[in-house]
Amino acid sequence: MFKNDQPQKAVPGGSTFNSIVSLGRAGVPCAMVTETGSDHIGDIICHFLEANGVSAEYVCRHQGTKSHITLAFLNEQNDAQYEFYKDHATDLLDNALPQVTGEDIVLFGSFFAINPVIRPVVSTFLYGAREVGAWLYYDVNFRKNHIAELPQIIGNIEENMRLANVVRGSMEDFEYMYGLQDGEAVYERVKRFCDTLILTNGARTIRVYTPTGCETYPVARIETVSTVGAGDNFNAGYIYALLQGIQEQSSRIAMAQRWSQDVCRQLGNNISDELVAELITNRSNIICEFSGATISSLSE
Repeated sequence: MFKNDQPQKAVPGGSTFNSIVSLGRAGVPCAMVTETGSDHIGDIICHFLEANGVSAEYVCRHQGTKSHITLAFLNEQNDAQYEFYKDHATDLLDNALPQVTGEDIVLFGSFFAINPVIRPVVSTFLYGAREVGAWLYYDVNFRKNHIAELPQIIGNIEENMRLANVVRGSMEDFEYMYGLQDGEAVYERVKRFCDTLILTNGARTIRVYTPTGCETYPVARIETVSTVGAGDNFNAGYIYALLQGIQEQSSRIAMAQRWSQDVCRQLGNNISDELVAELITNRSNIICEFSGATISSLSE
């Protein structure tokens, strides 16, 4: 991460990586399916996963490969512009994959989920997860630097939408992909594949489209330190709310915003120790209340 062209911090990251690490920090049992280099940076990445409660068992590493590097340049508003140093032609995913069940949630997204080099493996995994009844959340997260590849990868994007229970994307994603700048037009396109779309637009209103209509949620203004990981932790917060049994869409979005805003207040990609402590305390209260009710019903 750079501010005024000076390095500020170096952290392991990546879109779904940021999400899964925050979920691991919140006590959710999870595993990361990805690939990284056999270099020292790859060691840092795997150690970081494990230190934050995420299994690195399914991280594919090959001798002689180098880990990807991303530079994030923060502007005056602390929004990030990215430069990527990656060689996707060397991407491999040929190690063991987790056995997904109907009780699991699968979060997938970004170029890794559409990369033609590993698409056969990714596609088979996603179809298998959908077949056993897992719940799939797709974060489009389409970057401008892949526009030239759209003819080769748009089919993979739309197949991912078709497999997902929920699609989350930004207005910027759909402008790059479809040239669309209107939310209603975006949903008309997306609903051919998935009937639930969460459409974010930076600091502007969040819209959730379903067959019953569109619900809107304002975004609170906050003082930001960095917006790196904001959308990733929105995804994680939404999934966390789902795991807590929260049914109301408004409450899930509120949790998602809370996680996103927490990350924006710091120079890091994951939720803070303070939020983790709060979540664990709240979850303990829920468990205690649930246990009391269970004992009561058993005694009857």
